[in-house]
Amino acid sequence: MLSLERIKEAKINVKTYLRNGLLKKKEYNENIFQAYMEKSNESLEVTNYLSENHMSSMWITVTSYYSMYYISNAVLYKMGYKVGDEISHKVTCDALIDLVRDKLKNNLIEEFEDAQDEAFQITNSEKADNIIESLDYERRKRSKFQYEMTAEIKDSRAKTSFERAKIFNLEMNKILIN
Repeated sequence: MLSLERIKEAKINVKTYLRNGLLKKKEYNENIFQAYMEKSNESLEVTNYLSENHMSSMWITVTSYYSMYYISNAVLYKMGYKVGDEISHKVTCDALIDLVRDKLKNNLIEEFEDAQDEAFQITNSEKADNIIESLDYERRKRSKFQYEMTAEIKDSRAKTSFERAKIFNLEMNKILIN
């Protein structure tokens, strides 16, 4: 679950990013939005192919992360924000926490009202935080994965990354629909 410190850090960082032009308010362009969506979908398709064919666990993790990264940028873009080129991965994570977290919570609350049984298993706030946090976690893991892990650990973590990416993409697509 996201800590209060991490949420506060993200809020402060987003203000700084906006002030310094690392995150900008942008007028909507369907082509840019579609490019993000295509990159996200392609990354998830590549992940699925690699996973089904028991190929590189490193690339399963990397492509899982990128599917999450691109759909996050699509969601932010749909909300009127464009992430710049500098430290874009960190900017995307912080912006997701600050700008998308509450929207995701609201979607989960609506789902709760439609399916109350599931709500007894997990609270909406925890689920929203876990989904948002999964991008930040995968961003950090990607670096460690490429340089520091054994093959067995890589395989296990790659499967986890792929599952997280599928859940993350599903929830981000719900935001895009609403």
